[in-house]
Amino acid sequence: MTLPSMTKVLTDFKPRAGLFGNPRVLLNTTSLKQDKSSYHHRDIRSVTTRAYPIKHRIPTGTWDAHMHVVDPQRFPVSPNAVYKPSKHTIEEAMAFESSLGIGKIILVQPSIYGTDNSCLLEALRRVGPSRGRAVVVIDPATIDSQTLADWHSMGARGVRVNLKSVNTVLDERDLTEMLLQHAQVIRSLGWVIQVYVSLDMVPMLEKIVPQLGVKLCIDHFGSPDLARADSSLQGASPFDPYSLAGFSSLISLLQAGETYVKISAPYRLSKDGQYRDLEVMAREFLRVAPERVLYATDWPHTRFAGMDIEPFTETCLRLCENVPGLADRVFRRNAEEMMGEDA
Repeated sequence: MTLPSMTKVLTDFKPRAGLFGNPRVLLNTTSLKQDKSSYHHRDIRSVTTRAYPIKHRIPTGTWDAHMHVVDPQRFPVSPNAVYKPSKHTIEEAMAFESSLGIGKIILVQPSIYGTDNSCLLEALRRVGPSRGRAVVVIDPATIDSQTLADWHSMGARGVRVNLKSVNTVLDERDLTEMLLQHAQVIRSLGWVIQVYVSLDMVPMLEKIVPQLGVKLCIDHFGSPDLARADSSLQGASPFDPYSLAGFSSLISLLQAGETYVKISAPYRLSKDGQYRDLEVMAREFLRVAPERVLYATDWPHTRFAGMDIEPFTETCLRLCENVPGLADRVFRRNAEEMMGEDA
């Protein structure tokens, strides 16, 4: 199957009002160098803020909206797994979360386990429904309603459709059929469908989501190809996220009200050590739909061992600091609203 031609790529960009009432700031390292006074002020603020650990500044009740546990010794991975993971237990996960001041987690089924959710469900039982929720992977053709009801009582609140990790591309017809099948079996439970697809597939989602009758959540900034942004970092031209195939469709979905996006896993996407390209994207998400953006760590950063997520978390806090209540939304309320009133 092949990916159909994208039907909507914005080529005539017009500046819009920015998140804080100013024109949207485009990514251009030349302008950063020229605005020395502003840059210096930001450095001072960063140093002052970092004097206090993140765990003392992160909003109370924060959810890590996307993380994993794996235990290949006790729970063997799928024969078709695209990578071989190390062991990362729920105890290690909660110790990590505690270091950031996070007490609540959404466990997400990784691709390596396919539809065998045993490892995730055991971790969910140990955390308990007061601190944990989960997004499982199912075969909608064979799953039974009692199993879903049992998982719901444990804290499951969504199903994942992961095409990106397994390098799968679907055309619009097949993607529509797949998502409709998932929506049909979870609709009565009020669950969300979480999708991990590349950004250039999002125009198809823009057509499909109105048919689903359930909420949708898009992983990891929508998984953009940031090669264009990388050239902007080299000073060629300002980076406009609307130049990315699929970005305008993602914005439209966020504005429509039934779709969420996770700002997470920046190291999987950006070659810039400061994630300035992704910061431009995040600012636009927050400008158009602050109630639809969720923070997540993507712990244990599979295939990126030793990743320090604190600088990215600092960036997320900084993006929220000038808008009252925004940090509480991005770090807590949006996740709770996505998962339902009992979260």
